Amino acid sequence: MTDLLLAPTRPIGALRHSKDLMSPQESAKSGRNVSPALVTGQWLTTDELARILNVDPSTLRRWRTSRPLQGPPFVPVSDRVTLYSAIDVEHWLRSRRVDPEQAA
Repeated sequence: MTDLLLAPTRPIGALRHSKDLMSPQESAKSGRNVSPALVTGQWLTTDELARILNVDPSTLRRWRTSRPLQGPPFVPVSDRVTLYSAIDVEHWLRSRRVDPEQAA
């Protein structure tokens, strides 16, 4: 289940599941604005994610600039750096999954 996102040469690490994330309500009650999993989770650069998905990095850039937006959620850290949460990428991939038995 957690081996969905494996780079050809190295695993990206254990993915955290949505149950590890705090809801906004839980975060507010705890006095923290950021879930620990958000900060400590695995983050991928455009090039790293492109290798994992077996697409060109320009494909990810095109998805980020298309209207409507496409691809997995991303965080524009600066003008030149965009990061992707492995958790978000896993959820995005699962949402795009087509099960032939259910599609028939």
